[in-house]
Amino acid sequence: MIGRSGTDTEASARPTVIIGVVVALAAAICLMLLAFSAPPMNSGPHDLPLAVSGPAPAVSRLQDALDEKRPHGFEVAVHAHGDEVTDAIENRDAVGGISITREGVEVRTASAAGVPYATLLHDIGNGLAAEGLEVTYTDVVPLTDDDPTGAGIAALALPLAIGGTISAVLLTTLSRRRRGLRVAGSVAFSALTGLATTAILQYWLGAIDGTYWGTAAGVGLGIAAISLTVLGLESLLGYAGIAIGALTMVFVANPLSALATGPGWLPQPWGDIGQLLPIGAAGTVIRSAAFFEGAGSQHALLVLGAWIVLGLVLLVASLRRPTTTLRAQVGGEQG
Repeated sequence: MIGRSGTDTEASARPTVIIGVVVALAAAICLMLLAFSAPPMNSGPHDLPLAVSGPAPAVSRLQDALDEKRPHGFEVAVHAHGDEVTDAIENRDAVGGISITREGVEVRTASAAGVPYATLLHDIGNGLAAEGLEVTYTDVVPLTDDDPTGAGIAALALPLAIGGTISAVLLTTLSRRRRGLRVAGSVAFSALTGLATTAILQYWLGAIDGTYWGTAAGVGLGIAAISLTVLGLESLLGYAGIAIGALTMVFVANPLSALATGPGWLPQPWGDIGQLLPIGAAGTVIRSAAFFEGAGSQHALLVLGAWIVLGLVLLVASLRRPTTTLRAQVGGEQG
């Protein structure tokens, strides 16, 4: 009787479940389309930090010209000398700089900070040259010769998202009850993957040329932040936690990470939101370690640490939840 009643209930509920799944999948695809298409379509310069030096009248004219051509595109910081402009770029306080001297204009770029910034500054320099000024260009922090477009770092977005999520799913499947073992497995996987992927990027593909251990740490921390968060969500919410974590990391954190362009190229506040999520923060740490000797990575490291702590807190909180979860109930009924 009980078995027949359960079968009848399952059969009667099946059309409703199928309808719900179909609607949910259609909504998910629409959200995926928006997440991956809306940010690029609305991308461009948004209050980009730009370092400028030169005589006050010339700097003022330059600011007026920038405001006219790119309203709200730049946030100009005026420096006394060209060396200070270079320092601001190397410290990641500016995406580029312009120095005005008696000899002409020097446009300083950092293609390693994001190719779109360098391209934009070259366009500005070409405009100044069209006005009769002598313009020279210096790439203060360049990308490598083997990867002049920065494709290597940009390609890390999906490995970070998928690697962190899949590792959590597999560890949950292999060790349902031993949370400590899951954490150990997540940390080990994150560290090994960080070392391996960085070795491929640096020594095989030649896409980066910075500190190997710092870059590997950035990759590993990014994967650990995702993996531990998904593990914590699963421990607390069951399979729904995996779905929430996967959707957040793959469909939200991934397109907002700005790994290919830098956060300043995304429409706000999405660029800033992306830097509060694991992939965007990991991208900042990786780019800083790979090209800027770690400069500008402090905030991103705090973000990654916060996500790792969140995952561990969720795992601890799950120890106090009632053991009669939906999964346990299903297993008991089947037994």
